Amino acid sequence: MANHKSALKRIRANEAKRLRNRYQAKTTRTFIKKLRHTTDKAEAQELLKKVSSMIDKLAKKNIIHKNNAANKKSSLTKFVNAIA
Repeated sequence: MANHKSALKRIRANEAKRLRNRYQAKTTRTFIKKLRHTTDKAEAQELLKKVSSMIDKLAKKNIIHKNNAANKKSSLTKFVNAIA
């Protein structure tokens, strides 16, 4: 166990950030699944805007790697464009 006050505070802060990061990443994955199951083009385009924004935020905070974010956005855009 940590002996310094600052180390104890760091442990608390790290746990809070970890939970927040997990929540945001899980929410984004849920929206991606929702987008993948959409068959309506207009609805998919609206969802794509929201999901792209969420993915960008994850990449900005280093929750996911920027290349991973770019690959996800690219594949989702291809998917939405392919909807008839």
